[in-house]
Amino acid sequence: MSRRQVLSLLPAASLLPATRLLAVASPSYAAAGVDHARLLANTVAMFAGTPEVNARPEVAAKLASILNTAKQRLTAMDKAADGELFAGLSLGTDDANLRLAFQYLYEIALATRTPGGGLNEDAAAQRRVIDGLRWLHERYYGDQSKGYYGNWFNWEIGISIQVSRTLVLLADRVREERPDLTATYIASMDAYLRNGKNGDVDLDSRFHTGANLADITANRILQGALTGDDARVGKAISDLATVFATVDPYNLQHGVTDGYYRDGSFIQHDSVAYTGSYGRSLLTRVVQTLKTLEGAASAGVPDLPGVVYRWVNDGFAPLIFEGWLMEIVKGRAVSRTGTGYADVGVIVEAIADLADHVTAADALALKKYVKFLPAADTAAFASPVSIARYAAIRADAAIPAADLNAPERCVAFNAMDRTVHRRPGYAFALARSSDRISKYEYMSGENLMPWFQGDGAHYLYLAGEDQREAFGVDYYTALSPYRLAGVTAPVEDRRTVPELYGRLWYENPGHPLNFTSSSESQNTYVYFPRAENAFSGGATLGAYGVSGMVQSDDAAYTAKQAGILPDDFVAYQNARATKSWFLLDDEIVVLAAGISGQGGRAAVTTVDSRIAAPGDAVALTGEGWTGRPWQTGDTTPPRWLRYANGTRRTAIGYAFLTRQPVAAGLETVARSRRVVRTSNPDTNVTKNVFTASVTHPATGGVTALAYALVPNATEARLHGYANGPLTVLANDRHVQAIKHKTLGLVAANVFADGPRHAERLLIDGPASVIVRSGKRTVVALSDPTMKRDRVTVVLAGAPLRLDTADEGVTVRRVPGGTLIQASTRHAHGRSFTATLR
Repeated sequence: MSRRQVLSLLPAASLLPATRLLAVASPSYAAAGVDHARLLANTVAMFAGTPEVNARPEVAAKLASILNTAKQRLTAMDKAADGELFAGLSLGTDDANLRLAFQYLYEIALATRTPGGGLNEDAAAQRRVIDGLRWLHERYYGDQSKGYYGNWFNWEIGISIQVSRTLVLLADRVREERPDLTATYIASMDAYLRNGKNGDVDLDSRFHTGANLADITANRILQGALTGDDARVGKAISDLATVFATVDPYNLQHGVTDGYYRDGSFIQHDSVAYTGSYGRSLLTRVVQTLKTLEGAASAGVPDLPGVVYRWVNDGFAPLIFEGWLMEIVKGRAVSRTGTGYADVGVIVEAIADLADHVTAADALALKKYVKFLPAADTAAFASPVSIARYAAIRADAAIPAADLNAPERCVAFNAMDRTVHRRPGYAFALARSSDRISKYEYMSGENLMPWFQGDGAHYLYLAGEDQREAFGVDYYTALSPYRLAGVTAPVEDRRTVPELYGRLWYENPGHPLNFTSSSESQNTYVYFPRAENAFSGGATLGAYGVSGMVQSDDAAYTAKQAGILPDDFVAYQNARATKSWFLLDDEIVVLAAGISGQGGRAAVTTVDSRIAAPGDAVALTGEGWTGRPWQTGDTTPPRWLRYANGTRRTAIGYAFLTRQPVAAGLETVARSRRVVRTSNPDTNVTKNVFTASVTHPATGGVTALAYALVPNATEARLHGYANGPLTVLANDRHVQAIKHKTLGLVAANVFADGPRHAERLLIDGPASVIVRSGKRTVVALSDPTMKRDRVTVVLAGAPLRLDTADEGVTVRRVPGGTLIQASTRHAHGRSFTATLR
C-alpha cells in the first residue's frame, strides 16, 4: 500500500494498535508469504464441512439439504432447453438470472466436496459444473461489451462470489481438466470491477465501502489463493482492514461514511441505518474471512476479532429482542418476506464462529449469549462446521445463558438516528431522520411505500410474543403507509416509484443530474433521500433517555422547489411537527407540537398501530376525562385507552396527558404482500388492524398533544395516571419537557437557540438534557444537532459540587445555581454526564 493508504487507517488506532494494523496493511505482508493451500482448504472445510464434523447427527439435515439442492439443480440441467443452462432460467437480458445460474453451479460443486454426502467427489457432476462455467463464460459472461446490464452489484460482487467459491471447491479438477479456466474467469471478474480502479478495489469509490467492500475483498482473497498470488491476497487484506476502522465523521477516510461508529451505529449507502441487513452481511463475511485466513497468513490478524466483538456487543445486541432483529435498521429489507428470527439466525452463526477467535473472556460472553437467545434454525447456517460448533455451545452445561444486554438499557444510536429502549417486559425502537440520515430507503421495487418510516415511526415489542404476528413484512402490508405507529403524516395519496415512472427508478440521463439507475442523483433524490432538519438525537442517563426530532421535508422536495430537478420528477411535501420521546421505566412519554399538514392539508398523528390474526381475541377499552367508559366511535377525548390481545396475552395502554379527540378502532384488512415489494409472492395477508390517531385539521385546532405509551398496562394502572407521577412542563416548538415525580427525573429538549427554561433548569439550546435528583444529582446533556461546540445547563437552587464527570464536562457555581457545561465539539451527538452533590 502507499504511505497515504496506510496512514488513512491510523484513525482506527483506538481499536487496532497501529503496529498490528500495519503488519496487516504493509507491503511486507506479501513478503511474509501466504499458505495458499491452507487458505483454500479452510474455505472448503467452512462451506462443505469435514469428515469428523459431518458425521455428527446435528449436521445431518444440512448435508441432506446440500444434496437435495444439488440434485434439483442437476435435474434442471437435464431439462434445459436450447439457450438455457438450467430449465426455466432464461439468460441474456436478466442479470439476476445469470447470477442464479452461477449460484446453481456452486450448489452442485458444493455437494461434490461435502464429506458424507451422496455426491461427494462425483467426477461426472464436477465436470458438468466445469462445462457449465465454460459455457456461461463463452455465451453470457466473457463478452465485456454485452455484459454489465441491470444491477451493478451482480456483476461486481454477486456473480464473483459464486464463481470464486466454485473455483475453490473444484480447484484440483479445474487444474487438471481446464487449466486456463481460473485465469480466464479472474481476468473477467477484474474487468467487471468497473467501479474500481485498474481491475482492483478503489477505496475512493462510493461502491467499495462497508459490506460491499468486505464481499469484494473476500472474493479477491480466494482468487489470489487459487493463483498463488501473494500480492492479490495481501492487497485484499489491506483493503479489508479499512472496514474494521471505526468511522470518524470529522475525519472521513476516502470520504466514506459507511461502516461502524463509536456509538454502535452502522451505516451503508452513505446515510441509511443498516445494521440489520448490510451490517449483518458484513458481520458474516468478516467472520468467514477470519476463518479462511486462520493459519494461512503468517502475519495474522490477531486484533481484528476484538473489533468484531464490539460490533456484536454494542451494535447488534441492543437491536435483538427475544431473538428478533428490529425493523428500524433494515432499510428496504423490511419489505422482504424473511423474518427477524431468521435474521438473528445468521448473526448467531457468526457469533458462534467468532467465539473461536476472540479472548477467553469475550468468547465466554459470546457463548453465554448464544445460549441466551432462542434456539436458531441451523438449516439457514452456511457452514456445517458452524452447526456443530453451535450445537456444542448449546449443549455445554458449564456455559450459563446470559444476555449481552443489561435488563434495563437505553441506547442512543445517534450516528444513525435510531434509539432503542429496553426493559424486561418490552423493547421500544424509534426511527428518526435528519440532514445526516435518510428518511427511508426504496430501491429495485423493494419497500414501495416507505415515505414516513424515518419520521418518528416506533415499534413496541412485547415480551413473550411471536413477533411474526406483530411486525415483519405483514405489518407493512396490512397497515396504511400513512398510519405507521408514531408518525405524523399529511392527508394525501402518494404514488410509488413504479406507478409514477413506469419503471423501478427515475430515468433522465439527459438532465444535468444524469438520472440513471445507480447514479448519485438517483440515490440522493429517489432511493434514500435525507431529511432537511438538523435536530435529531438525544441524551441518555443510565437506563433512561430523551430523544427529539424536528420533522421536515426531504431533500427531493427541497430541490424540486429550488428548480434543481426535472419538471416530470415528482416530490411530495411533508407535514411538520416537533417531537420528543421520554424513555422511562413503565412508559414512553411522547410530546408533539407545531403540527401542520402544510399546503392547506390536514395531518394525522398515529398514536399507535398494531396487527393481529383475524381470530385473535382483541379488545379496546377506555375511559373519558369525566370518568365514564370510552367506547369505539366516541368523539369525546379519552383519558386513557387499552388495547389487549387476549389470545397472545399482551396489552398496551395509552395515557393521554392532553385532551383531544382520538379516533381508535379495529378493522379487518386483506392485502397482497406485493403491495410493498414487487418481487414478493402474491400472498394475501389478512390482519385485524388496530389504529389510534389524532387528526389535525388544515384550518387549525389540535397542534400539540402529549401521551404515554404504557407497555403491558392493566386498566388499574392506567387509572393511576389521573393523579400519577407525570407532569408536562412544556410542549411547544421551542421546548418540550416532562417531570416524573417518582423517579425524581426532569428531561427536556430545547429546539430553539438561546436560553430556555424548564422548571428549575435554564438550558442553552439547542440541547437535550436529563436531570435525576436523589442522594446525588446526575445530569446528562447532548447536542442533537451535532453542530455545537458546547452545551450548557444551569440548575437553579443551592450550589452543588462536582463528584464525577465525563471528560469534557466542567461544573462551576453561578449566581442562583450551578452551571454544567459539556464540550460537544465533534462529539457526534453522544451524551456527557456529571454527578453532583
